[in-house]
Amino acid sequence: MNLFRILGDVSHLLAMILLLGKIWRSKSCRGISGKSQALFALVFTTRYLDLFTNFISLYNTVMKVIFLLCSYVTVYMIYWKFWKSFDSENDTFRLEFLLVPVTGLSFLENYSFTPLEILWTFSIYLESVAILPQLFMISKTGEAETITTHYLFFLGLYRALYLANWIWRYHTENFYDQIAVVSGVVQTIFYCDFFYLYVTKGRCQGRVEGGNIIVTT
Repeated sequence: MNLFRILGDVSHLLAMILLLGKIWRSKSCRGISGKSQALFALVFTTRYLDLFTNFISLYNTVMKVIFLLCSYVTVYMIYWKFWKSFDSENDTFRLEFLLVPVTGLSFLENYSFTPLEILWTFSIYLESVAILPQLFMISKTGEAETITTHYLFFLGLYRALYLANWIWRYHTENFYDQIAVVSGVVQTIFYCDFFYLYVTKGRCQGRVEGGNIIVTT
């Protein structure tokens, strides 16, 4: 366990807590893509099926449980508790465009043709594109609330820190996971435009111009 991995996990957890806090405080899920959150719940579910069969460490187990609970609670609040505020008219990304190729790729490119390994590979590939419905929704509506931009920022930071973690492990442990690294790079690319504007502008609210997310006050 290195510092980049820990900071990456903290950033990921903070992103989820920020989103949950926003929904709970405002009693609204306006501007949040339920489809992205459902995909993330599917990511954690298929990735952590070994929760009760493969113990690595207490830290690893606790983080798995927290991520699963946070993702399920988020989906519950969007589609059940605060469903009246859910903007389904703008959350229209076609999930089959992601699920079909990701499923096919997980069968073609994996480390072992076993159910758990295929599902783990599926979760890695799916996580790399799960944010697209949220980015599509922002592009379609032309705006992003303050908390949504913070959420995306910390998700992007999580991916960047994990890339640093993989580089560190390669140099210190000679460890290289091609599937995770390539998928992580693809996912990070999706955040780059937003991440750069968020940091350089140093502001909170967002709008979209010409397909790019513009961070404004």
